[in-house]
Amino acid sequence: MRLSLKEAQEITKALKFRDGLVVAVTRDSRTKDVLMVASMNRQAVLKTLTTGMMHYWSVSRRRLWLKGEVSRHYQIVQDVHVDCDGDALVFDVKQVGGACHEGYRSCFYRKVKRGELKETLKKSFKPEEVYRSSRG
Repeated sequence: MRLSLKEAQEITKALKFRDGLVVAVTRDSRTKDVLMVASMNRQAVLKTLTTGMMHYWSVSRRRLWLKGEVSRHYQIVQDVHVDCDGDALVFDVKQVGGACHEGYRSCFYRKVKRGELKETLKKSFKPEEVYRSSRG
């Protein structure tokens, strides 16, 4: 899914950026499994909507980043949903490789079971081989 800049700007006008950010929930377009949750600023939303590739705002690094810029584990946008308040988005994506920098397909690879965190997924890649110098 790719929009023109004009179309993307109209969409961002309808959003409510709180402290300059909206919440982005990213899920697998086929299985609907949640892959990750991150923040987006206006620039990240515009880049995502116009390129069809997920871009996020890194709060810790204070910069825009393309998911997969280091790992090549890109997220290709298939569909976008906006909540009633306009401050949260759900992106359905085609995930290339794993979404989690810890080596899992999803960042939600753990579940609370009997009062403990239990891994529910197996690693899909070795992060030490993918992220040699930085995370992405």
